Amino acid sequence: MDLFTAIFTGTIIAATPLIFAALGELVVEKSGVLNLGIEGMMLVGAAVGVWVSYVGLPLPLAILCAAVAGALASLVFGVLALTFLTNQYAAGLALAIFGTGVSAYIGKGFGSTPIDALKPLVIPFLTDIPVLGPLLFNYDPLVYLSFILFGLISWFLYKTKAGLIVRTIGESPDAAHAIGYPVIKIRYLVVLFGGAMAGLGGAYLSIAYTPLWVENMTAGKGWISLALVVFAAWRPARVLFGAWLFGGMTILQLQGQALGLALPSEVLSSLPYIATIVVLVIISRNRQFLALNFPTSLAKPFRPAR
Repeated sequence: MDLFTAIFTGTIIAATPLIFAALGELVVEKSGVLNLGIEGMMLVGAAVGVWVSYVGLPLPLAILCAAVAGALASLVFGVLALTFLTNQYAAGLALAIFGTGVSAYIGKGFGSTPIDALKPLVIPFLTDIPVLGPLLFNYDPLVYLSFILFGLISWFLYKTKAGLIVRTIGESPDAAHAIGYPVIKIRYLVVLFGGAMAGLGGAYLSIAYTPLWVENMTAGKGWISLALVVFAAWRPARVLFGAWLFGGMTILQLQGQALGLALPSEVLSSLPYIATIVVLVIISRNRQFLALNFPTSLAKPFRPAR
């Protein structure tokens, strides 16, 4: 039972940064914009979060600053892709490289110095329930925030007029512009939101999951988040399931090493990435599944008619 609890809770925790980053990118892509710079934005958020905590400011402020840093990093992409109509693939890759360099510069001052980690919430009575207590009520606030944001984003996209506008822009920006919606402004706001979500994902890694700064500590989680959006066919509930799947693979490789499985550690460490490749190959063969919710104008530049 202890092993099951460790795997279950570890899966939820490992999936949390993926949930933040993938949900943010899903909303961005729903508006017709493709930002490949998630890895860079997560790293910037992780570095800024540790830096703010390192100088002695409260953890909630560190998390907020990490989200703001991710949003500011995404603004670089927004200016290139939305104002200057640069190729979105190239602008996103540039942001990923830029964010990696900036985060390394921010983090060089404190290296691998540990910080106070974000502690799990202690919920009276609920935390002490046998079996269910450790499984459901023993997480830090950011884990619960990821579930709240999942519900809010699902509600926003499919139950509100603003969400309908975002989806309409993703399908036909020309039509949205023709009826009076400021397409570029809305896309800017969505891109900033996606950056803030990626910053939160990075902050979770450096403040809660591994409470210290290590260069390139995301280890490809930004790219996995991008893959999750495709895996989910642009549906929030499937993002949640996919994040748990990949989080579970991460925990299984850690548990496999702890149990001494007769496999090289390099093979076990590569399991989440192998799973990503296998899932994408399987999904890419089903074009109808991909086309089900695919934003028609994804990655296509838009210039408002004068």
